[in-house]
Amino acid sequence: MERSSKSLRRYNYLFSETNAAYHEMSARLGLSDSAAQILYTICDCGSGYRCPLHRICMETGVSKQTINSALRKLEGEGYVYLEQAGGKRKDVCLTAEGIALAERTVSKIIAAENAVFASWPPEDVERYLALTEEYLTAFRKEAKKQLNEE
Repeated sequence: MERSSKSLRRYNYLFSETNAAYHEMSARLGLSDSAAQILYTICDCGSGYRCPLHRICMETGVSKQTINSALRKLEGEGYVYLEQAGGKRKDVCLTAEGIALAERTVSKIIAAENAVFASWPPEDVERYLALTEEYLTAFRKEAKKQLNEE
Protein backbone atom coordinates (compact mmCIF):
# COMPACT_ATOMS: atom_id res chain seq x y z
CA MET A 1 0.00 0.00 0.00
CA GLU A 2 1.36 3.37 -1.02
CA ARG A 3 1.70 5.90 1.79
CA SER A 4 0.86 9.56 1.38
CA SER A 5 3.67 12.04 0.91
CA LYS A 6 4.55 14.71 3.44
CA SER A 7 2.89 17.32 1.20
CA LEU A 8 -0.26 15.25 0.92
CA ARG A 9 -0.42 14.76 4.69
CA ARG A 10 -0.13 18.52 5.10
CA TYR A 11 -2.84 19.11 2.50
CA ASN A 12 -5.15 16.59 4.20
CA TYR A 13 -4.51 18.20 7.57
CA LEU A 14 -5.28 21.69 6.22
CA PHE A 15 -8.38 20.44 4.40
CA SER A 16 -9.61 18.72 7.56
CA GLU A 17 -8.89 21.75 9.74
CA THR A 18 -10.69 24.03 7.28
CA ASN A 19 -13.76 21.76 7.45
CA ALA A 20 -13.48 21.76 11.24
CA ALA A 21 -13.39 25.58 11.29
CA TYR A 22 -16.58 25.72 9.21
CA HIS A 23 -18.19 23.10 11.46
CA GLU A 24 -17.23 25.03 14.60
CA MET A 25 -18.57 28.30 13.22
CA SER A 26 -21.84 26.65 12.14
CA ALA A 27 -22.24 24.98 15.54
CA ARG A 28 -21.54 28.23 17.40
CA LEU A 29 -24.21 29.88 15.25
CA GLY A 30 -26.65 27.12 16.25
CA LEU A 31 -26.75 25.38 12.86
CA SER A 32 -26.01 21.86 11.74
CA ASP A 33 -23.47 21.63 8.94
CA SER A 34 -26.14 20.68 6.40
CA ALA A 35 -28.50 23.50 7.49
CA ALA A 36 -25.63 25.98 7.23
CA GLN A 37 -24.76 24.73 3.75
CA ILE A 38 -28.39 24.96 2.60
CA LEU A 39 -28.86 28.49 3.94
CA TYR A 40 -25.48 29.55 2.54
CA THR A 41 -26.30 28.23 -0.92
CA ILE A 42 -29.70 29.91 -0.96
CA CYS A 43 -28.13 33.24 0.05
CA ASP A 44 -25.39 32.82 -2.55
CA CYS A 45 -27.82 31.84 -5.30
CA GLY A 46 -28.62 35.44 -6.19
CA SER A 47 -32.29 34.77 -6.78
CA GLY A 48 -33.99 36.66 -3.97
CA TYR A 49 -33.72 34.08 -1.18
CA ARG A 50 -34.70 31.12 -3.33
CA CYS A 51 -32.61 28.46 -5.00
CA PRO A 52 -33.31 25.36 -7.08
CA LEU A 53 -33.10 22.21 -4.97
CA HIS A 54 -30.85 20.51 -7.53
CA ARG A 55 -28.38 23.41 -7.26
CA ILE A 56 -28.24 23.03 -3.46
CA CYS A 57 -27.45 19.33 -3.85
CA MET A 58 -24.85 20.00 -6.54
CA GLU A 59 -23.06 22.94 -4.88
CA THR A 60 -22.93 21.54 -1.36
CA GLY A 61 -21.73 18.08 -2.31
CA VAL A 62 -24.06 16.74 0.39
CA SER A 63 -26.17 13.69 -0.42
CA LYS A 64 -29.72 14.31 -1.59
CA GLN A 65 -30.99 12.24 1.35
CA THR A 66 -29.14 14.43 3.89
CA ILE A 67 -30.29 17.62 2.15
CA ASN A 68 -33.91 16.42 2.17
CA SER A 69 -33.68 15.53 5.85
CA ALA A 70 -32.22 18.93 6.75
CA LEU A 71 -34.84 20.67 4.59
CA ARG A 72 -37.67 18.87 6.38
CA LYS A 73 -36.25 20.09 9.70
CA LEU A 74 -35.83 23.68 8.42
CA GLU A 75 -39.34 23.53 6.95
CA GLY A 76 -40.78 22.25 10.23
CA GLU A 77 -39.10 25.15 12.05
CA GLY A 78 -40.67 27.63 9.62
CA TYR A 79 -37.46 28.75 7.91
CA VAL A 80 -37.99 27.38 4.40
CA TYR A 81 -40.70 26.17 2.08
CA LEU A 82 -40.55 24.28 -1.20
CA GLU A 83 -42.20 25.63 -4.32
CA GLN A 84 -42.79 23.84 -7.63
CA ALA A 85 -40.62 25.29 -10.36
CA GLY A 86 -41.88 23.35 -13.36
CA GLY A 87 -42.01 19.62 -13.89
CA LYS A 88 -40.29 17.76 -11.10
CA ARG A 89 -38.11 20.73 -10.22
CA LYS A 90 -38.49 22.52 -6.90
CA ASP A 91 -37.11 25.73 -5.48
CA VAL A 92 -36.18 26.08 -1.83
CA CYS A 93 -37.37 29.46 -0.56
CA LEU A 94 -36.63 31.27 2.69
CA THR A 95 -39.53 32.52 4.78
CA ALA A 96 -39.24 35.86 6.57
CA GLU A 97 -37.98 33.90 9.60
CA GLY A 98 -35.52 32.08 7.35
CA ILE A 99 -34.17 35.34 5.98
CA ALA A 100 -33.68 36.60 9.54
CA LEU A 101 -31.93 33.34 10.48
CA ALA A 102 -29.64 33.56 7.46
CA GLU A 103 -28.76 37.17 8.32
CA ARG A 104 -27.89 36.13 11.91
CA THR A 105 -25.88 33.11 10.85
CA VAL A 106 -24.56 32.37 7.36
CA SER A 107 -24.07 36.05 6.57
CA LYS A 108 -21.31 35.90 9.22
CA ILE A 109 -19.67 32.95 7.47
CA ILE A 110 -19.80 34.78 4.13
CA ALA A 111 -18.42 37.94 5.75
CA ALA A 112 -15.51 35.97 7.25
CA GLU A 113 -14.70 34.41 3.87
CA ASN A 114 -14.91 37.75 2.08
CA ALA A 115 -12.67 39.35 4.72
CA VAL A 116 -10.00 36.69 4.19
CA PHE A 117 -9.98 37.12 0.41
CA ALA A 118 -10.10 40.92 0.75
CA SER A 119 -6.99 40.79 2.95
CA TRP A 120 -5.00 38.96 0.26
CA PRO A 121 -3.53 40.61 -2.81
CA PRO A 122 -5.80 39.88 -5.82
CA GLU A 123 -3.05 37.90 -7.54
CA ASP A 124 -2.78 35.59 -4.50
CA VAL A 125 -6.55 35.02 -4.52
CA GLU A 126 -6.43 34.17 -8.23
CA ARG A 127 -3.38 31.92 -7.75
CA TYR A 128 -5.05 30.09 -4.85
CA LEU A 129 -8.26 29.55 -6.82
CA ALA A 130 -6.41 28.50 -9.97
CA LEU A 131 -4.28 25.97 -8.10
CA THR A 132 -7.30 24.60 -6.23
CA GLU A 133 -9.16 24.16 -9.52
CA GLU A 134 -6.10 22.58 -11.14
CA TYR A 135 -5.81 20.12 -8.23
CA LEU A 136 -9.50 19.20 -8.48
CA THR A 137 -9.31 18.60 -12.23
CA ALA A 138 -6.13 16.53 -11.92
CA PHE A 139 -7.51 14.53 -8.99
CA ARG A 140 -10.71 13.66 -10.87
CA LYS A 141 -8.65 12.52 -13.86
CA GLU A 142 -6.33 10.46 -11.66
CA ALA A 143 -9.25 8.95 -9.74
CA LYS A 144 -10.75 7.68 -13.00
CA LYS A 145 -7.36 6.26 -13.97
CA GLN A 146 -6.94 4.50 -10.60
CA LEU A 147 -10.46 3.10 -10.86
CA ASN A 148 -9.76 1.95 -14.43
CA GLU A 149 -12.50 4.15 -15.85
CA GLU A 150 -10.47 5.99 -18.46
